[in-house]
Amino acid sequence: MTWFQAIVLGIVQGLTEFLPISSSAHIRIVSELWFGGDAGASFTAVIQLGTETAVIIYFAKDIGRLLKAWFVGLFRASARSDPNYRLAWYVIIGSAPIAVLGYVFKDAIRSGLRNLWITAIVLMVFAVVLAVADELGKQARDSLTMKDSVFMGLAQAMALVPGVSRSGGTLTAGLFLGLNREAATRYSFLLAIPAVFGAGLFSIPDVLDRSGPGPQADVAQTIVATAVSFAVGYACVAWLLRYVSKHNFMLFVWYRIVLGAVLCGLLATGVVSPT
Repeated sequence: MTWFQAIVLGIVQGLTEFLPISSSAHIRIVSELWFGGDAGASFTAVIQLGTETAVIIYFAKDIGRLLKAWFVGLFRASARSDPNYRLAWYVIIGSAPIAVLGYVFKDAIRSGLRNLWITAIVLMVFAVVLAVADELGKQARDSLTMKDSVFMGLAQAMALVPGVSRSGGTLTAGLFLGLNREAATRYSFLLAIPAVFGAGLFSIPDVLDRSGPGPQADVAQTIVATAVSFAVGYACVAWLLRYVSKHNFMLFVWYRIVLGAVLCGLLATGVVSPT
């Protein structure tokens, strides 16, 4: 991998991580179209540490309150009525499905599921699902329940397939459950932190092993790509929260459909290889 490739992929990661359009799909597509090979699931997982660091800094006060309430509640029963204590548990519980399934299906995630035909079809199918959720969801609540955390956690786990979108899956589930767009988006950000940090740290040894196919990044390039994704991702967090307060998700729905259709055309004509 060249320095230019590392920087471009860092920008792509930062721009797409929090939008419901699948950052892993975009890394997969861009690395294949521009650089002639798959940058790999491990590289993708590691540079996501940059965007999740952006979330931690942006929501530092909220995260601090959650951690404080959780630790206090562990040792003091009277503190367990605090909404922040419950929300902290919801984040922990919601993170479990993607951790378990990511470990069990690790090999498939890093190989077969990265087929670009799967990515293209999934982009379009889940665009329709998001559109239905955005149209039919009651959007009547701004507080979460245990049921919300379980269903949104399962939805996040579907993002192990490139094209689903981690944020798109959780947002879609939240809308179907009756949460408003802002509440679903905020919980989506918080829910991502344990899952993405876990996957990123778990994948560091694989990135250090540069024997795989495709454009392999060295340590310095991976660090730079991660730093770039942090800077771009921080700006995207602020933008998305403002956007969802006034708009629906149809912009992202149509973008996914167009991208998936174009990718199908490129695959069908042999311009790009699916693997």
